[in-house]
Amino acid sequence: METAPAGTAPPLLSARHLTKRFGGLTALSDVSLDLFPGEVLALAGDNGAGKSTLIKCLSGVYVPEGGELLFGGRPVSLGSPREAREIGIETIYQDLALAENLDVGANVFLGREPVRRRFGLFPVIDRPAMRAAAQEVLDTLEIHTRLDRPVQDLSGGQRQAVAIGRAIYWKARVLIMDEPTAALGVPEQRKVIELIGRLKAQGVGIIFISHNLGDIFAVADRILVLRRGVTAGERRIQETSADEVVRLMVGG
Repeated sequence: METAPAGTAPPLLSARHLTKRFGGLTALSDVSLDLFPGEVLALAGDNGAGKSTLIKCLSGVYVPEGGELLFGGRPVSLGSPREAREIGIETIYQDLALAENLDVGANVFLGREPVRRRFGLFPVIDRPAMRAAAQEVLDTLEIHTRLDRPVQDLSGGQRQAVAIGRAIYWKARVLIMDEPTAALGVPEQRKVIELIGRLKAQGVGIIFISHNLGDIFAVADRILVLRRGVTAGERRIQETSADEVVRLMVGG
């Protein structure tokens, strides 16, 4: 488990000895991690290694049987993804959870739309306010796309950017990204990696899950390798290699 370098901020998010079982199967056993502000921590491991179970414990989908979570140094108990979002932990899964028929502004506010009263009486969704706020957050991240286009008309990289913009608008301090470059071509993969760099500069802590070691070495500061639900190793990116990571993944 990583300790903070001298003079740096304390961890944003910490997990201590997390254990999660499903019946007689132990999917996660005694896993610990720290995530610091402005850092990308990559999770790597083969299928069934426990990556999905771990991020679901961190994001409130699962409640672990053992261990604890700390956010900003304080113990937290997350009973749902909504509780995780309320304290600043946002997760972007592979399917992005975007409404394809709605425009960018509507997707940024999906389920949390601002309302104004017409003639002082009738509540209506404040679409101009939604678009203005969406434009502001996309400008902050240097994302350029028309806000009036339905999401279904956007490229894969633009959709990923909209999902990231939504998380940042709602004040995410920790962003969990599940295979963010998996369905993208090489140019759009590069755009997402550049976007992650801008999030780091804003102090967001990022947990980056990927099967692509090239992307991991391009974007991550540290890598945590899981194998069969346990920690197989943790390395700083500049102190390891793809060959060593593969050996940790397969147990060689």
